[in-house]
Amino acid sequence: MRIDHAVPPSPSTDVREAGRRPRVVVALHEGFYGAESGTGFSNRSFLTALARLLPPGRLSVITPHVPETARARDRRWTNEVQQMLRQANAQVITVPEVEAAPDSIRSSVQLCTMAGEAAVRIADRTSRSLLIGLDIPFLGLAPYASPTTDLLLIPRSTTALTRPKDVSRVRWERDALRAATARGGRIGAISSHMRGHLVINYAVPRASIVDVPNGLIQEEMARPASTPALPFKARAGFFLAMGRAVPTKGFDDLLEALHILKERRVRTPHLVLAAVTSGDPERPTAYQEDLAARIHAYDLDATLITRFTPAIRAWLHSPALRAVVVPSQEEPFGRIPLEAFAAGAGPVVATTAGGLAQTVIEGETGFTAAPRNAGSLASALHRALNILPRERDRLRSAGTALVRSRHDYEASIGAVVERIAPWALEAASSADGRAR
Repeated sequence: MRIDHAVPPSPSTDVREAGRRPRVVVALHEGFYGAESGTGFSNRSFLTALARLLPPGRLSVITPHVPETARARDRRWTNEVQQMLRQANAQVITVPEVEAAPDSIRSSVQLCTMAGEAAVRIADRTSRSLLIGLDIPFLGLAPYASPTTDLLLIPRSTTALTRPKDVSRVRWERDALRAATARGGRIGAISSHMRGHLVINYAVPRASIVDVPNGLIQEEMARPASTPALPFKARAGFFLAMGRAVPTKGFDDLLEALHILKERRVRTPHLVLAAVTSGDPERPTAYQEDLAARIHAYDLDATLITRFTPAIRAWLHSPALRAVVVPSQEEPFGRIPLEAFAAGAGPVVATTAGGLAQTVIEGETGFTAAPRNAGSLASALHRALNILPRERDRLRSAGTALVRSRHDYEASIGAVVERIAPWALEAASSADGRAR
């Protein structure tokens, strides 16, 4: 693994020789140094799959630098990713952090400019390259794709889904996607829901969309080596809900549903609610404060976790887990049900928002509720609590089969690369010979 700066020094002879080979260049914002959400986990899995699929030395990764002292940087995570890329003889190019607000148009423009210029330098040293932009910050890479560069953009969400009133941001994303498809670029759809959303809300031509269904790689289906201690009250049995501390995750609907069940005198297990951020754990966000206030006002048996750590997901393997709850109001895909299925956890209780409807099917792989409907969610939770052991086992088996048959992420990524850039997967000698 080579770690370069935004403006790399003059390459040595061996580096120049390697540079002439076809390259796959991936630009990502989250997932190299750590993860704040499912996006970071998906991006890391994407890199891991590519590192296995591509011949050694063919992968380049571009990512913004995160200081070692930053809360968003996970030392263990970073070491594991770097080791994985080192084994693949991958090139890593770090670009400076941007000073603009993370979700601003200015931030995305700056990131695309720095990553795009780095990608151009790579393309100049090879006869063929594939440039992949992972998620919203890198939708604006089209101007930096040369005639010898194939382009693939994979939005894991959109502003139209999460902040539809941010009209200027939605317009920037729509214009960026239009520019990409106008030059022959492809847009990856992580779910059938996202495919329809991109066509209807962003006017992406159907012919320009390729399916890259999200999923899990082999490592994510294995039991973790260690599991953090559960909160004491959860050890007798617990519900688990986790995700970013934003209103669209529907955690307030979950608390309302538990309040409804309490009013009906339905006994529920302890709730472990990981509504998290990577920010200052001593200063909760307004949404986290609202969740804490609701827990107190309803006198719910719950533990609120506000600081993110990847270890939380290990609780999916706990024998004390009674149900995994995904109360999202909007969800482009939804990784948590797949992680639960892979861990043999369940039942899964989820809303039918967006991509969740593809994986959590009432009575087949879990229990479902209408989005933004606490009463419907309360009923789904009640059904989960009353499930018989043999039915629980049946749901778990069906969920595991779904993950393995339809959501093998490495297979999905390999299929899309084979479709749009088959030369990238060829052995070095044949691909280099054809390039010359």
